[in-house]
Amino acid sequence: MDRDTARVEPWGLDGDRRWLIVDEHGLGLSQHQHRELVRMRAVSRPGGLTLEAPGLPPLDLAEPTGGEAIQVRVYRERPPAPVRAAGPEADQWLNRLLGRAARLVWLGDPTRNLVPWQVPAGSGAELSFADGSPLLLANTASLDQFNDWLLESGSTEGPLPMIQFRPNVVVSGAAPWAEGEWVGRRIRIGGAIFHGTSECDRCVIATIDQDTAERGREPLRTLAARRRIGQKLLFGLQLTVRTEPGGPSHEGRTVSVGDTVKVLD
Repeated sequence: MDRDTARVEPWGLDGDRRWLIVDEHGLGLSQHQHRELVRMRAVSRPGGLTLEAPGLPPLDLAEPTGGEAIQVRVYRERPPAPVRAAGPEADQWLNRLLGRAARLVWLGDPTRNLVPWQVPAGSGAELSFADGSPLLLANTASLDQFNDWLLESGSTEGPLPMIQFRPNVVVSGAAPWAEGEWVGRRIRIGGAIFHGTSECDRCVIATIDQDTAERGREPLRTLAARRRIGQKLLFGLQLTVRTEPGGPSHEGRTVSVGDTVKVLD
């Protein structure tokens, strides 16, 4: 869901990835297993969200502050996170969508779910249900060059839209792949300061069209040819949230469309 302004919390943008679909064993489900999730929309609002999908009635849900307390994992390798179950109505809705047993859970307290590796000094360690860092930044100039490479190769799959890479924050005005030079540096966007932790290694989900759910070979084929570093296929910059001494309070940190981006050091 596009937003013009978002508050920046230690674990990422407010409301971002606080809900998770899990299987009957409490293990996260994603487009890896169910491409039909592309057609589901989760529209966030203060205190809850609405689920929508073709052929199903919209389902409006409140944050289950008093729901059943359980433990789940985003991936098998990740430590368990304490969550609240959304309840049987949500589970039945997901069962109809996916054709299998599934549960919807809510992460009420991200301060108890931590980044699964050491974070830079001065950064928050809290995490929502993101893969491993609170935010992902992408650069429009990098996407433009990537699509130029697709055109040169004769690929029939391009040009790819930015949503294929699913970033939280999109910047423009920088040189192509400049974000790779921001690794290890502090970056100010609007009223918030971030730390560039690493470029993002892309997985097979990036090959799924986020409108049709069809799977192709791009962008992984072209990234393998042009942006392979070691065994990683890189596009985008992973960010953690900085907690600067004397900086803006938790309530005062926001990012908005049109904000200036400045690399501080």
